[in-house]
Amino acid sequence: MSNETPTPSRKPRASRDVVVATICGFVVALMVGASYAAVPFYNWFCRATGFGGTTQVAESAPTHITNRSVTVRFDSNIQGGLPWKFVPEQNEINIKIGEVATVYYSVTNQSGDTTTGQASYNVTPLTVGSYFTKINCFCFTEQTLAPREKRDMAVVFYVDPSMLEDSEQNGTNTITLSYTFYPVKNPAPKPVAASEPDKGKKNL
Repeated sequence: MSNETPTPSRKPRASRDVVVATICGFVVALMVGASYAAVPFYNWFCRATGFGGTTQVAESAPTHITNRSVTVRFDSNIQGGLPWKFVPEQNEINIKIGEVATVYYSVTNQSGDTTTGQASYNVTPLTVGSYFTKINCFCFTEQTLAPREKRDMAVVFYVDPSMLEDSEQNGTNTITLSYTFYPVKNPAPKPVAASEPDKGKKNL
């Protein structure tokens, strides 16, 4: 009688390896997908809640202006080597809550090349983001400047009267609106206007 121990089959182990590899691949794919989905979800969440000082967007002015005033200060920054000079035309204004205000930022391309940038923004205190509302802003689109071009860009905004209903904002007398311009390496192509039909040709 042979004393040799029978060699166990490798098929069960191989099957387990395939299952483990499949599960790992699925988890990695899920994590990658979640990382991409997190960006638009985070942006939506910030806009909806004012989280992190993200301001709100409106198409029209509020229905009434209150008697309480706040000071709004303006800040400007450039990041990533963008060769621009970017400054607010005034450092601060005093407005009533509910009042629509228009302020201007000036930007100059100091280089000899056409460059494109886009601004990110927030307000401080961060909890005011859900009440600080923009009607129009240069930050909504990419800005392309020709060499040495200077441009004045408007921001139209108001502080929503509903802020007065938030007891946490009772001591808020100053709000800082801050912009930071970042370079855009691959700007979105501008649509080309359709050429007019040749007037000398007859319609067939």
